[in-house]
Amino acid sequence: MKDRVVFSKTEPFYYEATAAGVDKGTGLERLCNYLKIAPENVMALGDQANDAPMLEYAGIGVAMGNAVDYTKKHADAVTADCDHDGVAVAINKFAK
Repeated sequence: MKDRVVFSKTEPFYYEATAAGVDKGTGLERLCNYLKIAPENVMALGDQANDAPMLEYAGIGVAMGNAVDYTKKHADAVTADCDHDGVAVAINKFAK
């Protein structure tokens, strides 16, 4: 089944299963294609391992300060954590 299903650990006690080739990155790609938005014009934020493909696809991939190390490694930048307005900090930093 390893060629058909991908597992992502999103909490210490929780795994998500998706069909191979289906993840937040491919979802964001489909949305961008539908809306005719180039990935370089997109910022994505995330904190868990299943967010890494989305952060890689986006022109600016931002990991939350409380993100797992794996996700931080796939991000272009790290912002403040969820309890300290990390999303607002990232928008203020990267919005043009």
